[in-house]
Amino acid sequence: MKLEFGFGASVQTVEVPDNNLIGVLHANEVPVGLTGEAEVRRALQEPIGSPRLREIVHPGETVAIITSDVTRPMPTYKVMPALLDELYAAGVQPEDITLVFGLGSHRKQTEAEHRKLAGERAFAEIRCIDSDAEDCVSYGTTSRGTPVDIFRVVAEADRRICLGNIEYHYFAGYSGGAKAIMPGVSTRAAIQANHSRMVLPEAKAGALESNPLRMDIEEAGAMVGIDFIVNVVLSEHKEILRAVAGDPVAAHRAGCAFLDTLYRKELDAPADIVLVSQGGAPKDLNLYQTQKALDNAKHAVRDGGIIILIGSCHEGLGEKTFEEWMTTAPSAHSLIERIGREFKLGGHKAAAIAMVLERAEVDLVSDLDDDFVRSIFLTPQPSAQAALDRAFEKLGPDATVLAMPFGGSTLPSVKAQQ
Repeated sequence: MKLEFGFGASVQTVEVPDNNLIGVLHANEVPVGLTGEAEVRRALQEPIGSPRLREIVHPGETVAIITSDVTRPMPTYKVMPALLDELYAAGVQPEDITLVFGLGSHRKQTEAEHRKLAGERAFAEIRCIDSDAEDCVSYGTTSRGTPVDIFRVVAEADRRICLGNIEYHYFAGYSGGAKAIMPGVSTRAAIQANHSRMVLPEAKAGALESNPLRMDIEEAGAMVGIDFIVNVVLSEHKEILRAVAGDPVAAHRAGCAFLDTLYRKELDAPADIVLVSQGGAPKDLNLYQTQKALDNAKHAVRDGGIIILIGSCHEGLGEKTFEEWMTTAPSAHSLIERIGREFKLGGHKAAAIAMVLERAEVDLVSDLDDDFVRSIFLTPQPSAQAALDRAFEKLGPDATVLAMPFGGSTLPSVKAQQ
C-alpha cells in the first residue's frame, strides 16, 4: 500500500507491503453535523455549563481573548468572526478587546504571523499582541506549589476568554481548556513548576481527573478566573469538526469526550516498525514540536522495535534549553538521569525522547544535517522509504508495520498493555 506522510509543506511517500501492514491509524468514523465557522456559531449559541457569552460580558468592560501561537494548528481566524459578533452583540467595543497569543516558552511572532493567525477581520478591528513573560501579575501559588504569574494584559482585563484546539497531550492529558492560561500566558518558572509533574505516572495522554498536572493547570485557571472558553476539535486535515463553548471545565470535558470518539485507537499487539508523522506544517517545524508524535508512537511499538519519525524540523530543535540538553549529553540515558536530578523546562522534552530510546530505535527523516542527528542519538534517514527498507533489513522481511500519519492526534493503546 502506498502511504503519504506530511513533511513540512510537502509529503513523504512510502510503499508498505500489504502483508506487513497491520494498520493505518486515522480518525474513527463519527457522525458530524455542522463544521467550520458554522459549528463555532452553533457552539456559541449553545454553551455548556454557562450562559451565553453575550449575557456574561457588558458594555465598557475590557476583554482579553487568549489563543494559541504559530506552533499550534488552532484556527483562530475561523473562530474570531463569530466570537467578535457575540461580543459586539453584548455592547463591547472593538477598542476594549485584545487578542493575546499565548507564547508559553516559545519565540516572539512577527506581524505577518499575527495577521495570519488572527485573520484579516480581527487583525483590522482589535489589538493583537504576544504575551510577555517579563510583564506579569502574581496570583499566588496553587495547592501543589506552582506560582500563578500571568501576563498583565490578561490579568487586568475585566473578562478572559480562552481559545484552543483539543488534542492529546503527552503529559497534560489533553490540550485546550485552561492550558491557554497555564502555560499559555505564564512565566517560565510557573511553567517549569507545573511541567515538573510530567515524571509522575498519572501525567499521561488521555488522563484528566487522575492527572495531577492537568488538575494543577485547572486550579491555576480558576485562580485567575476564566469567564468563557471556545475550544475546537480538528480533523486530520485541520478542519473544525466540533466546537465547544462555555464553562472552562465542563465545555472542555465535552470536547475531550468527542476527541476520544475520533482518535483513540485500540491495537491487538504492538508493531515491529511504526511510521509516524505530525502531519506536516506547522506541527513539524522543529523537533520540540515533532516529539509529540514520537511520544504517541511509543505506545504502539514493541520493545526493540523501530520508530521512523517523519518531520521537517526545518527550524532546528526549536527551544534553547532543549537544544542545550540534547547537544551536550554524553549519552541518551544521561538525559533521564539528569531530569531526575534537575527538572528543567525544555530539558523535559530531551528526557522524553531518551525514554523512548530506552525501548526502541528512533530513525529521523528530516531536513536536519545527518551528523547533527547522530549527535542527538537519533538515526538519520534520507527518506521515509529508505528508512522503512533499512528497518526491514534489520528486523526481517516479516516485520509488522503500523502507520500513524497524524501521530500527534491518534493515541494508540495495545490491549495487552491495558
